[in-house]
Amino acid sequence: MDLLRAIIDNFSFLAMLYAANYILAFVCIVREIMNSRTSQGTIAWLLSLLILPFPTTIVYLIFGWKYFDDYAETQTQSGRNWRLARSEDMRIVDRATGDDWPVLRKVAELPFLYGNAATLLIDGEETFASIFDGIARARNYILVQFYIVRDDDLGRRFADALIARARDGVKIFFLYDDAGSTGLPRRYRQRLRDHGIEVYGFNHRHPLLRLYGLTRINYRNHRKNVVIDGLEAWVGGHNIGDEYLGKDPKLGRWRDTHVHVSGPAALACALMFREDWHWSTGNELPIRYPTDIPTPGDQPVLVMPTGPADTLEDCAIAFTEVISQARERLWIVSPYFVPGIEIQTALYAASLRGVDVRILLPRKPDHMLVWLASYAHADQMVAHGIKVHRYSDGFLHQKVILCDDRIAGVGTVNFDYRSFNINFEATLWFTHKAMIGNIERMLETDFEASYLTTERNLERRSFFFRLLCQGARLFSPIL
Repeated sequence: MDLLRAIIDNFSFLAMLYAANYILAFVCIVREIMNSRTSQGTIAWLLSLLILPFPTTIVYLIFGWKYFDDYAETQTQSGRNWRLARSEDMRIVDRATGDDWPVLRKVAELPFLYGNAATLLIDGEETFASIFDGIARARNYILVQFYIVRDDDLGRRFADALIARARDGVKIFFLYDDAGSTGLPRRYRQRLRDHGIEVYGFNHRHPLLRLYGLTRINYRNHRKNVVIDGLEAWVGGHNIGDEYLGKDPKLGRWRDTHVHVSGPAALACALMFREDWHWSTGNELPIRYPTDIPTPGDQPVLVMPTGPADTLEDCAIAFTEVISQARERLWIVSPYFVPGIEIQTALYAASLRGVDVRILLPRKPDHMLVWLASYAHADQMVAHGIKVHRYSDGFLHQKVILCDDRIAGVGTVNFDYRSFNINFEATLWFTHKAMIGNIERMLETDFEASYLTTERNLERRSFFFRLLCQGARLFSPIL
């Protein structure tokens, strides 16, 4: 109380705080005008900053100010400008597939790479058995990147596998997201470091983002990426935690999908990790990439990293392009469905073209606010003739899209504003008939374990539930 009285009595101090907040509000206004992407969002920010500078300045620093302006410089230093030419020299570019999907190729800033072998991994047991086998095969280096890492049974087994390889002289580089892995204890990280494994949080080099609290919750690295020697890679929806093996008693079975690729696409995954590592640590990744890249298969694969450092809304552009190309079927699977207006419009247009548009979502919630907002958006889809299915055999967490018999994507992207515009994400695109067929059969099995939302379901929703859903929908841009 004495301190509070002293502050109140000190009018000069209060005046300085008041003036400083107005100066900060002015800086935020200038930045928002110069970096505006939508007039609606910018006008909302400007009005709030002018009318109520406090606490709007604090809210803007959390949700409005992008901290990744220097990531583009990292991308340039990583050699994005010469990747296409180098791929051409190594004769691993699939030009025909790239010509079929020029928008995806330009968004990724990588070509479709030929000569890959790809395996679809369904659920956690299959995924982690494959990853652990890969770790055991490593000879030179292992790159590890996950959004969530837990110090539970799976987390400790994963750490043991890495430590065993580190003892054999394999270099290991471990990157985790600070927000997703908030509960990861220091002893877990220190144990890895004690065995020579380099471990960093994604925001390690950026003090403002590393502050424990709200200043780092909005922009997250949501990628899940493991690379072995630049020859093999795993990308998909799984994180490191027991729930991904279906051991959460509340959620039950955890339905998720990963992919394992070997060949040139694995090297592209290594280059994606290299950019994140450089931005996070300020250091170049001290590894050698294979000069003679093996081609163990015949599948073209495009590795597409996206994130808030992109000049355009690259992720939304890519998925909108795929949706617009659909002529017969468009199957989308996501745990969260909070699409922006551009995705909504593309889905409505596909439905009007007579495309079999199906959206598979979880029945069970893991994040209540997002789940409620998903219901609001999904119910709107049903009202426009789009089939919305609810998965009922556990919790659904996979991120998959299938367009006709032409292309399929598997990765880390949820169908929400956060994945499309805010998070760092990764998608692997496949066009080979074998992979398309495997994904088709997998999704058919998933649809059999779900129920279709009907107009009658919508009519039976209580007013209170619909009110909650519509209220949650208002938070769509930050969910």
